[in-house]
Amino acid sequence: MGFLIPFLAFMCFAIGAFSWLAVKRSRREAHIRTYFLPKGLYDKLREKHPHLTLKDCQIVAQGLRQFFLAYLKSGHQFVSMPSQVVDDLWHEFILHTKGYQAFCQQAFGRFLHHTPATAMSDARQSNAGLRRCWWYACTEENINPRTPARLPLLFALDTKLNIANGFRYAANCSTLRREEMATGNASVTYYGGDFASTSVDGSTDGFADSGSDGGSDSGCGGGGGCGGGGGD
Repeated sequence: MGFLIPFLAFMCFAIGAFSWLAVKRSRREAHIRTYFLPKGLYDKLREKHPHLTLKDCQIVAQGLRQFFLAYLKSGHQFVSMPSQVVDDLWHEFILHTKGYQAFCQQAFGRFLHHTPATAMSDARQSNAGLRRCWWYACTEENINPRTPARLPLLFALDTKLNIANGFRYAANCSTLRREEMATGNASVTYYGGDFASTSVDGSTDGFADSGSDGGSDSGCGGGGGCGGGGGD
């Protein structure tokens, strides 16, 4: 009986702590999903990409939310940015320093730093971050990250919106290669590695070398750009 009371007290504390963390995370997710970006961001984005419509910009904002959710759900681990146009919008958001800082505090409880691609000294970190982003972007849209039938929004946007110098991905590499042969468009370097060939923490070394099959076809692409999180 003397043991039972402390045990029950511990269990009550553990359940309460777990419930509190679940509520806190739910609130942070809701903040990311419903946050209104500062005025003028779409105008700045269209200065870089004049062909984008207002609806296109809104879709890009959804991609940015998906990136932020991947960072939150990863437990603040490093995530790489797989879209050039979403990264451009993220850049513009960061320039609204006070608003961005307040957003990060509400969404993550910390500041999400931006790491330029040129500052990534370890390619394995970038690749692990890209795999991690792939995993959570897929699960956000109920896509099986190991055998995807389609791309999540964040990985599809650059191709969908015809972004110059954007990153291109395909759910099936063999299909992409057939399209390249048919169209003669092979201007982007592709990696045959499988984004989902690792655990959710992205712990394996980088992708396979360019042009290799790397095992599975799912989630091949042209790499990622900047990234954020991890160690801050």
